Amino acid sequence: MRFATRVVLLQTATVVAVVAVCAAVFLLLGIQQLRAEAEASALNIARTIAVDPQVRAEVAELSADPGTPTAAELRGGELQRLAGAVTARTGTLFVVITDDHGIRLAHPDADLLGQPVSTDYREVLAGKEVVTWEQGTLGVSARAKVPVLPPDGTAGGAGAPVGEVSVGFEPSNVFDDLPALIGGIAAAAGIALILAVLSGMLLRRRWERMTLGLQPEELVALVQNQAAVLDGVGDGVVALGPDGRVRLCNETARELLGVTDPEGQTLDALGITPAILATVRDGTAGDGIVSGDRVLFVDAQPVQREGQNLGTVLIVRDRTDLVALTERLETVRAMTGALRVQRHEFANRLHVAAGLIDAGREREAREFLGEQLQRGPVDYPVENLDLIGDVLLHALIGAHAIEAGERGVRLSIAHDSLLLSPLGDVEDVAAVLGNLVDNAVRAAVAGSEPRTVIIGCYGDGDDLVLTVSDSGQGVSVGDDLFRRRERPGSAADDAAVHGLGVGLPLSRELARRRGGDVWLIEAGGADTEGPGSGAVFGARLCGVLAPPTTGRDDAP
Repeated sequence: MRFATRVVLLQTATVVAVVAVCAAVFLLLGIQQLRAEAEASALNIARTIAVDPQVRAEVAELSADPGTPTAAELRGGELQRLAGAVTARTGTLFVVITDDHGIRLAHPDADLLGQPVSTDYREVLAGKEVVTWEQGTLGVSARAKVPVLPPDGTAGGAGAPVGEVSVGFEPSNVFDDLPALIGGIAAAAGIALILAVLSGMLLRRRWERMTLGLQPEELVALVQNQAAVLDGVGDGVVALGPDGRVRLCNETARELLGVTDPEGQTLDALGITPAILATVRDGTAGDGIVSGDRVLFVDAQPVQREGQNLGTVLIVRDRTDLVALTERLETVRAMTGALRVQRHEFANRLHVAAGLIDAGREREAREFLGEQLQRGPVDYPVENLDLIGDVLLHALIGAHAIEAGERGVRLSIAHDSLLLSPLGDVEDVAAVLGNLVDNAVRAAVAGSEPRTVIIGCYGDGDDLVLTVSDSGQGVSVGDDLFRRRERPGSAADDAAVHGLGVGLPLSRELARRRGGDVWLIEAGGADTEGPGSGAVFGARLCGVLAPPTTGRDDAP
């Protein structure tokens, strides 16, 4: 049996028990009230008769007679007539009047006149009023007995009762209203039971709608599985209700999104980046979304059960390290390409030297090799590269220069650059410088002739300061270049080459991890004169330079 059905049955049984108890209590109270009303009516009638002056005088006179009156004498008497009239008018079972010896002076059965009453009368003759249910000659009745006092001025009475008046109601008259009372109680109980059943059915329907038809055992298992999944996975999980409010958010998602206590709030109120909001709104997946200092993959999937919309589940993965590694691998690829070009050029030089030797032109071959010895290894097409003393940075800039040359862009070092210290940490420098140079080359390709990119390298203690300028069309000052654009592919985005992807945000994040930064120095554009009229970016990478090596003969 389903839990909801058990709840309804238990609720119905409880209501039935409560209604039964209440109905019994109300019935008992009703019966007591009817009995009390009958007893009060009998007492009031008996009092009225007992204080009647004629009754008091007749009873006092008959009580004073030492003899016992006969039934024939009493049958036509004034007391018998009065008692009969009261009985007919009030609907009582009987009105009995006795003297001080309990002799019936008035009775519904005339044959019993002049005989003693069947019930005790001594307590009444002692001056007390008695209300009780008793068995008499006329059956069980609710009766009231009131003493009859002598009339004022009667000798020998001294206020002592001279008789009694007994008035009784039969049970059938007392409980005339009992069927109506029982009917009312039964109707109320029936209505209560019907309401209880209806409320139970509505409660069951509401319960099953809220729990999606799941039973308590299934809910317990669901909670256990949910806790195990949310705490056991490395991805962030955010559950949104149909109203867009956060219903559930595991600890990983809080760290990745940078929120605290998100339950019950909307993503807009939490200040989530617009790219994630667009992903949730469209129910799609978005990669490379920058949120704070992290690059995230976000997948939003609507959830439905039996055609009912339950909201959206948001899966958040941290791609920061992966994107950083991708950028570094791209730098390695560029350096590998540069080495390939160097190897090709070095092979060509060896072929020239071998050709001169084979032709017997040893003197010219020696001069050629001496010239190559002075020139050193393969020349990079970078002006002022000798201002930079680090070999790895030489190779990195040279590799980018070769790739830029293939696209018609000339890469050079700023004439005021000076870097004597070698690099102590190459990876972050390669990633940041590579992103800035790639963006600058792309901007220069989109600009006009001459297409140039100028790199400035400066040492500030153990910090490396870089500037990268291009001859492109510049950037818009109002654009936030350090966030990922939500809708790439528009005409405006095609014209803007800085900040299209995650390069600039990632470069800034890598620099800020070390206490540095990446920023826009000059936006450039059509209003800027000179050959380098494009954008200028600056970067500071803290703690990446090793102490300079002294005593080097080849130091610039």
